[in-house]
Amino acid sequence: MQAGFCCLEVGAVRTKNATNIVMKNLLDIVICALVYYLIGYSLGYGNGSCIIGLTYWAGVGLSEASMAHWFFQFIFAATASTILSGAVAERCNFLAYIIYNAAISGFVYPVVSHWVWHEEGWLVQLGYRDFAGSGAVHALAGTCSFVAAALLGPRHGRFQDGKPLEIAGHSTPLVGVGGLLLISGFLAFNGGSLGHATHPGDGEIIARTIVNTIMGGSGAGLILLGISITGLIGEYHWPFALTLNSILTGMVSICGGADEFSSLGALITGALASPIFLGIHYLMLHFQVDDPLDAVAVHFGGGMWGVISMPLLTKKGILYEGSRKAFKQLGYNFIGLLAISAWSASTSLVIFGILKFSKQFRVSEEEEIIGKPANK
Repeated sequence: MQAGFCCLEVGAVRTKNATNIVMKNLLDIVICALVYYLIGYSLGYGNGSCIIGLTYWAGVGLSEASMAHWFFQFIFAATASTILSGAVAERCNFLAYIIYNAAISGFVYPVVSHWVWHEEGWLVQLGYRDFAGSGAVHALAGTCSFVAAALLGPRHGRFQDGKPLEIAGHSTPLVGVGGLLLISGFLAFNGGSLGHATHPGDGEIIARTIVNTIMGGSGAGLILLGISITGLIGEYHWPFALTLNSILTGMVSICGGADEFSSLGALITGALASPIFLGIHYLMLHFQVDDPLDAVAVHFGGGMWGVISMPLLTKKGILYEGSRKAFKQLGYNFIGLLAISAWSASTSLVIFGILKFSKQFRVSEEEEIIGKPANK
């Protein structure tokens, strides 16, 4: 996943910022590993209360048998913080990047993961269901991305007289390779979310999860192409970036119920994720919020829809059975989505507000125009 994000972001920015983006993606792993080991895993998976965990500080009491779980969850934490880098690309101060990366992966995300996946978590006890993080990872990161991009402001020259001006990245092949790496990474991301592979029936669940992930991405990509070639979003063309991001949005939307969708349900879920992605993409441009990688549209749009589609379109969902249990599940998931979004928005306002108030959030106009590699 990290390699995919790195290639995608590097290809989507201008050459002058390529080294800076690579360095930031490299440090994502280093910073997240440290803060997640010291406090993040404790807050997320330690025993304590329905709000936060209070054990395993600095790895104390963490058995060797639990290291695999720590590693998998560390990747989730790193993904949640890495998503933001696309939204603030080409104008975020390097020091600010280090600070918010540590805060998101070490505090903001772990608290939500405790609510959603630890047996003591209040959303678990309520009945919220999120198999692989549509809400806990993607909606959270998408919300943080929106707050960060809005407070940071658009790149120099991105909007003129209220109209968006295209700022092309320097390498379409790199973007494509990054997208393919992320598509492959999603298979492990979702397939591994079961947490075990040796219990009876695990093989079937993992296989279904992986197939559904592919189907969701396929449905989203095909719908985007259909919308495009029929001229509904402008002149007839084959939009590479929009198609790729639509595919990723479809895969994000599957995370909520990847283990329970039928193949048809996954295809429909992905197909419906595509117009949601497009709607948020154009809303961001309308309000002049600059998001170079469409992080908000992909991750908040796909994550929000994934949380909602799980009780709607899975095999036991409202559109299949229409049971009272399915309607209650929709209510629980909606409450969870609101709670995750509110937590993400409020903590982001504090983190990025302090960075902006202290004038540490954005590089100078001169540095932004000229470019400043991370090693300078």
